[in-house]
Amino acid sequence: MNNITFAHPALLWLLLLVPLMVVWYVLRYRRQKPALQYSTLSLLADDKPSLRQRLYPLLIVLRCVAVASIVVALAHPQSQLSRQEMKVEGIDIVLAMDVSGSMKALDFKPDRLEAAKAVAKEFINGRQNDRIGLVIFAGEAFTQVPLTIDHAVLQRQLAALKSGLIQDGTAIGDGLATAVNRVKNSEAKSKVIILLTDGVNNMGSVDPSNAAEIAALYGIRLYTIGIGTRGTAPYPFQDQFGRIHYQNVDVEIDEQLLRQMAANTDGGAYYRATNKKTLQEIFHQIDQLEKSKIDVTQFAQTKDEQGRFVWLALGALLLELLLGLLYFKN
Repeated sequence: MNNITFAHPALLWLLLLVPLMVVWYVLRYRRQKPALQYSTLSLLADDKPSLRQRLYPLLIVLRCVAVASIVVALAHPQSQLSRQEMKVEGIDIVLAMDVSGSMKALDFKPDRLEAAKAVAKEFINGRQNDRIGLVIFAGEAFTQVPLTIDHAVLQRQLAALKSGLIQDGTAIGDGLATAVNRVKNSEAKSKVIILLTDGVNNMGSVDPSNAAEIAALYGIRLYTIGIGTRGTAPYPFQDQFGRIHYQNVDVEIDEQLLRQMAANTDGGAYYRATNKKTLQEIFHQIDQLEKSKIDVTQFAQTKDEQGRFVWLALGALLLELLLGLLYFKN
């Protein structure tokens, strides 16, 4: 009875006959005159109605069921049997995230790294059909999560990220090269790397520009994001007694390099995020640019459902007739 439609839905208005029948039966019962009249029925006050008396309204119910079934059958009910075949052409995406000590700066709330993790989490939640991997880098780079459709595992690893996991520094070239290595052999229709950093390349064995050229050779699109306010930003320092002090430090992002790296790849782009809101907008723009292709083929089959209602009406009428003749002896 799922997905029932009617070829002649206007006929369903005839169902109003059912409550009218009930009202008519009630009024008819109240207007009936007794076959025998007595001056008082007080002597029968304690007598309870018999089972036959209590079940007598069942005849009326069966008549109403029969009429309602006939009306529904006349309206020509049909059921829709449908199925879908879905073909998803996903996109392989690698997030390359800077986890160097400078990501502790407090120009983002609560800090740059935590803000980036929160925005990346929202981005991942919106990419259910895509394989996503995670590469982290500071003074060196390594793969935290290879390309996977298991986003729950990816989210857990993302939540566990913190500065100090690897040697400090900023090896942008190594981070990009590691990300390229994770996605270069992918057969996805689109291969994307999103690289997020807040510094200047000062470590590593791979030149960032060369890594971007390699990405272009493999047909990988690169989006680079520079994260950090303009000017200075408060940064936590620990003194010799273990106390935390905050000091404003200059924000240095090699925007020219990041812009050139993105431009080396087909369709790549550079973005600058100066606060969490702009970072969310950047990821939203990338999300809109990189949409998965979904082909849906739908099959539908219509089946007439009149028969079951006709049989229900006949059954109700037959049962009413038999009960009236044999049990209630009308």
